[in-house]
Amino acid sequence: MHETIVSPLAAWESFYVIIGSSAAALTGLQFVVIALVAGSERKSSRREIDAFGTPTVVHFCAVLFLGAILTAPWPSLANTTFVLGAAGVAGVLYVAIVIQRARRQKGYKPVFEDWLWHSILPFLAYLAIVAAAVVLLRDPAPALFVIGAAALLLLFIGIHNAWDTVTWITIDQAQPSQQKDQDRG
Repeated sequence: MHETIVSPLAAWESFYVIIGSSAAALTGLQFVVIALVAGSERKSSRREIDAFGTPTVVHFCAVLFLGAILTAPWPSLANTTFVLGAAGVAGVLYVAIVIQRARRQKGYKPVFEDWLWHSILPFLAYLAIVAAAVVLLRDPAPALFVIGAAALLLLFIGIHNAWDTVTWITIDQAQPSQQKDQDRG
């Protein structure tokens, strides 16, 4: 009789199905946010979108990818560890690119909150994924909690950043209208 080995990932399947599905839906919603940016009176440059809009989609897609990785029927944890580590390293490198893009764009001057949500927190989330991938084979339980926390953090970062973009557009569009009304009065 063949004995089946239950992977420590099995207990996390529902968690990753939920956050992966959420990330997929929110990725679509981010396209609506970008459409709002395109329709605003004040046009954003490609550099602003690359610095602040695109990373939100990337973080949502990273959560979706983590969900796919951690619910796939891997033959061993070693394969999972390699893919998670590579994904974490790619995320860290991407955050470095985002930082450069944010510095180069001229349409908006980022404040501390922007650096926190667009650079610092994503960097920490992706770094946590790398660290957890390193220890996953030795100690899977805490590593999986770290990966779960990092995935959830990336999901919340995306939600925050999408909301921040929408409120910025709303406020930015209201100010020119109010200024026009004052100029007419």
